[in-house]
Formats: sequence, C-alpha cells, structure tokens
Amino acid sequence: MTALAPTLQAFFTERLIRQRQASLHTLAAYRDTLRLLLIFASARKDVEPSKLDIHDLDAPLIGAFLDHLEKQRENSARTRNARLAAVRSLFRYAALRHPEHAAVIERVLAIPRKRFDRRLVTFLIEPELDALFRAPDRSTWTGRRDHTLLTLAAQTGLRASELIGLRISDVHLGTGAHISCMGKGRKLRITPITAGMVALLRVWLAERAGLPAEPLFVTRSGTSLSRDALEHRLAKYVQIATPACPSLGQKSISMHVLRHSAAMRLLRAGIETSVIALWLGHEQVETTHIYLHADMGIKERALAATAPAVATPGRFRPNDKLLAFLEALRLCRLQRSDRRRQSPFRGNGRHNPEVGIVQIMPTSA
Repeated sequence: MTALAPTLQAFFTERLIRQRQASLHTLAAYRDTLRLLLIFASARKDVEPSKLDIHDLDAPLIGAFLDHLEKQRENSARTRNARLAAVRSLFRYAALRHPEHAAVIERVLAIPRKRFDRRLVTFLIEPELDALFRAPDRSTWTGRRDHTLLTLAAQTGLRASELIGLRISDVHLGTGAHISCMGKGRKLRITPITAGMVALLRVWLAERAGLPAEPLFVTRSGTSLSRDALEHRLAKYVQIATPACPSLGQKSISMHVLRHSAAMRLLRAGIETSVIALWLGHEQVETTHIYLHADMGIKERALAATAPAVATPGRFRPNDKLLAFLEALRLCRLQRSDRRRQSPFRGNGRHNPEVGIVQIMPTSA
C-alpha cells in the first residue's frame, strides 16, 4: 500500500473529525475536492486511485488540476482557491507524517492563490424588497411559508445554510424577541427581530405545529428545505415580481443577495460597521467594508458635506509673446541670483543660462 491512501484516511478521521471537529459542510467540501483530484491524477498517471503515491501528486500535476477546474469544469477563481486550500490542508498534514516527501510537499504548498476581480455587492432597495415580498401567494400554505422565510432572510441577514438549519426552538417571541442560530465557524449568534416579524412568525408557528427540535421551514412532506429548493423558489418569485418592479430583472439575485440587503439596510440607518459585523457573524470587521463601497448614497453625502471648490469657469488664453519673453527673462534673473546666494563656493562665478554651466573662478590672493 502506498503512503497516500492511509494518510488521506487519517486526514479525515483524525485531523478533520476528531481533532478539529470540522462541520459537515467542511467535510463535504474537502471530500469533493480530493475526489476530483484523485480522479484527475488517476487519468493523468494511468494508475488506479488507490495506488497513487504522494510523489505522484507533485506541483505540476496540482497546477494542471487547478487549470482543469477553471477551463474544463468552468469553475471561478474563488472555487479554484477553495479547492487549493483543501489540497494544502492535506499536504500540511502529510508533511508531519512523511518527511521523506518534504521536497514534493514544499513545492505544492508554494503554489499561490489566484487573484480575482472584486465586484461591488448586489443588494435590493426597499421598493424591490416590497415587490419580492408580495410575490408569494399567501392564500396557500407554500406561499405563507415562503413569504415568512424571505422576510426573515431580508431582515436578519441569515445565510442560506443558517435558514435551513433553524429549528422551532431557535425562535424566541417573548420579551426581547430574537432568532438564535449556529453560524459559520461554530459561532452561536442571536439576532433581534421586529414586531412585524414576530407577528408573521406567530402565525407561521401556529400553522407549522411542530416539535421544538423540528426544522422551522419544511417541505410539504415534512423534510428540511435544501439550498437548491431555496434558490429555485427565490428565482420563481423574482420572475413574478419583475413586471411590478422592472429593476429586479436587471440584477442577479440569490439568497445571499438578501443577506447583503439586510446589511445595506443597517448601514443606511447609520449603524456602525462593527455592529453590522456582529449582526452578520463576520469573523473580521474589515469584511463589512464591502458595503461601504457598494452604497453610492454614502459617497454622495460625503461629497455634499465637503466645501465646493471655488473656481470661475473660463477659457485659457496665452499671454502676449513679447510680454511672455520679458517675464521669462525676469524669472531667469531671479533664479540666477538665488543660485548664487545658495552656492557653497566662495569666489567669482560666471553662469551660462543657455547650457546650464557654472564656471568657478578662484579668489585672488
């Protein structure tokens, strides 16, 4: 047996599951990445995946694999970097167990992340949100569920995975009403909700009639909603709402856009970015700065607050040529006098302004 197979198994069972207690999402992402890598390497080396060794996965092959992801599978640079992060994590673990492959591992770890263009975030303004909230048919059970879900997403800024993972027991409608969830990075987060949202959730919970440990939003069969189901329902309502609000058709809208919309609501209300970072569960406050760049209203208010420059419009007209010549002579004389005063030499000097040469004459004894 080669060194790669037991190392790969120990990487998942010991490092990710037992030591780091990685989430199911992390395990799934790493599993998919390494599965794609083994399939690609097996085809390149013409060797069964179980017989591949660490030296087979050298830097040129990893580089070719990353190019394959972008060109053949049409993955974005962000996805490429995420796949590379999974490969790096495996090789860092392998470096501790197999120092004999240190040279190969070091070259793989030296592969850089790919830079990409950072675009402005997409968000919905109030008229667009209102049109989207009116799209679900609230006379049906599915429409009432989707209306509550979309309103909750736009107000709290929860991620799609957090919305799916909500349980009935996570909803607290008493004094200090809020939603609690286990967010990204295993961080427990509580988010306050408005009185209108409390009324919507009361109606939905009464109709849902489930146990505290059951999902808050479910399908008609009682199972949890999937991310694809959320995106499908959202795309349907965007299409329904577009005739009433044509600007919706000009934006690429996903569940994460509702999260951005919640952040922009807070920012326009004058909430500090540090509070917004806590609200959204960002690991670093700097992550929230993307919303500062996206809001043109903030920039316009900053421009209006500055004093306007006093400038008289007009057209440039050059001076008379003769006067310009005389002015140049005067400036030349002043510059020559200044240079002589600043000269470190003591003595008589002659200056030729045409060629810029200074001749120093010795001082008489």
